Amino acid sequence: MAKVNRPQVSVEDHERLARKLGVSSAGEELTVEELRRVIDTSDDEEFASMGEAVRDELRGELDDDLIERELSELATQLQRLPEVREAGIPDGETEPETLYRELVAPGWRIYDHLVETGFFESVEAALPRFTPEHIERTAHGLIRSEPLAAALEECGFDERERTVLVMNVVNNNNRLARWTPTKDIPDEVEFNVEDVPPLQQRAMGGSLLWVKNLDIHLWQKKFLITDEILDDGYWDVKAMLGGLYVMATAAHAIATDGSLSDEQLAAALSASTAIMITNQEEIVKDMFWITEEMRKPSTLR
Repeated sequence: MAKVNRPQVSVEDHERLARKLGVSSAGEELTVEELRRVIDTSDDEEFASMGEAVRDELRGELDDDLIERELSELATQLQRLPEVREAGIPDGETEPETLYRELVAPGWRIYDHLVETGFFESVEAALPRFTPEHIERTAHGLIRSEPLAAALEECGFDERERTVLVMNVVNNNNRLARWTPTKDIPDEVEFNVEDVPPLQQRAMGGSLLWVKNLDIHLWQKKFLITDEILDDGYWDVKAMLGGLYVMATAAHAIATDGSLSDEQLAAALSASTAIMITNQEEIVKDMFWITEEMRKPSTLR
């Protein structure tokens, strides 16, 4: 089997995470379990209020059976990722086989349901835009939420990978700040704001589109693709689907009125958005923008 790269994390990444969360790393790798023991465990009433607002707005609107069914299927697809990486590039003589598109099939069904029910509009209305303070509080909520950690573990994220997802949230202040909620886009921009979906919809829909397009992209560019490109993209895909899984888990908690507290719900919605946004940008650099330095050497040279 091909060697699947785990997410690459530097000492500096861990130090930045520790610094922003106000804990000591002592030059060692941090884990979510260790962070849970040392971070502030005080209740966040503002986050609880946000979660309550979303829950109240969407109560009775979401189909818990549909979301539960597709969450199970999404977990199955996440478990298939090593198999997909082993295949590498889709086969096919005249068109690519369905490889990556199968990974996102349950995600699309979840996405369509959330669009139909106004889920994204309700979430964006309740959550603020990304600021350093909001990102830090989101990370605290994500770390403290044992149900979310358990859900990610069940669908194939080990301790190190769960920690990297927290890093996706905490260590990307500037990147996340560039993604403006639709409600905050000024009227004087040169496009119709009414055509811009809510931020959370852009995060989920964009993630699904990037993964969906990998079949045709890799098949068309197969003479350029290296194992390193595939390995780097493996984590980007897994992280985006993990973010989607967290958001869908939050939606299921709303539909069933359980499993997550209001505070955990707000943290899950905010963190999942951040994870999907961050890794959308990463997959562009890792798999789609293939530079001369990245590409497989030409056999014609």
